[in-house]
Amino acid sequence: MKWLLLLSLVALSECYIYKVPLVKKKSLRKNLMEQGLLQDYLKTHSINPASKYLKEAASMMATQPLENYMDMEYFGTIGIGTPPQEFTVIFDTGSSNLWVPSVYCSSPACSNHNRFNPQQSSTYQGTNQKLSVAYGTGSMTGILGYDTVQVGGITDTNQIFGLSETEPGSFLYYAPFDGILGLAYPSIASSGATPVFDNIWNQGLVSQDLFSVYLSSNDQGGSVVMFGGIDSSYFTGNLNWVPLSSETYWQITVDSITMNGQVIACSGSCQAIVDTGTSLLSGPTNAIASIQGYIGASQNANGEMVVSCSAINTLPNIVFTINGVQYPLPPSAYVLQSQQGCTSGFQGMDIPTSSGELWILGDVFIRQYFTVFDRGNNQVGLAPVA
Repeated sequence: MKWLLLLSLVALSECYIYKVPLVKKKSLRKNLMEQGLLQDYLKTHSINPASKYLKEAASMMATQPLENYMDMEYFGTIGIGTPPQEFTVIFDTGSSNLWVPSVYCSSPACSNHNRFNPQQSSTYQGTNQKLSVAYGTGSMTGILGYDTVQVGGITDTNQIFGLSETEPGSFLYYAPFDGILGLAYPSIASSGATPVFDNIWNQGLVSQDLFSVYLSSNDQGGSVVMFGGIDSSYFTGNLNWVPLSSETYWQITVDSITMNGQVIACSGSCQAIVDTGTSLLSGPTNAIASIQGYIGASQNANGEMVVSCSAINTLPNIVFTINGVQYPLPPSAYVLQSQQGCTSGFQGMDIPTSSGELWILGDVFIRQYFTVFDRGNNQVGLAPVA
């Protein structure tokens, strides 16, 4: 069974109900000072500053491997508690909360997934706070607690996270992952919970206030999230930086979407979020319907938008122009191939915002472009994958 993952869309109402102020990020110097490590750092860097800094920076980058599940979902394993209890989670740049199933949950979706047991962790601290998160598909309610999280080989202490009590519906029951680890801004975190990356940075556990993502294609391995660093071996050329238009999701402005030099959608610019938690490339239903027509997609009896597999060799690139730079999507990227045939990588979904309808640059896009999510400078970096 294939699951279409549209996890990223924390209900827009929640974005405003739970809005919290953004906290100014600390510098590396301030982090080191607070940890009592500044003098040692300066001492060890005085003889050969360049090489020592590179060595230090490399040691403060955490690499989290991800599993590619049918090119539809990417998840990795984390540990929560002392001793660690293991969970597979989606690393989702379209939401901001960490949550996993718990022993308090009686929903069918919890019965066939790993469940966190607070009584088996010596470092768990409970709260009376409630948590409720809704996604494009699936939702959860539960309580918030604090514990140690092992992610990417580093230890994130005193991390707030959700323990699910209900996970209604069938989507999460069939999901091959346990929970979700949100990587968007604190401003859209439900119940004002501090996101994992913010907590990692505030503890001085990484040397750069950014993380980067590589998603493999064709069910291949090697997908990673790199906290605190950029590995240039994953991309070609230079990173192009795109300023954020909103510090909520990783939201940017797209100039236009063209095919053969003609605008086919997003005329006069549109807003989009770069979202690892969404499988396809989504946009307003009318605009997507036009694109489906351009690529010859038609709906089958199961509601899937099917495309002739032979069209992959004849269809043109669809080009997303972002901040003046062209990012072509070849037909091999936007036509999804499987043993059952070929389907469109585009899906219509109307998400109204104050700045217009929202597009979602999901995994279909990110597989083609190594992406850096730069919190320190509120920008996204994009470069073609190697």
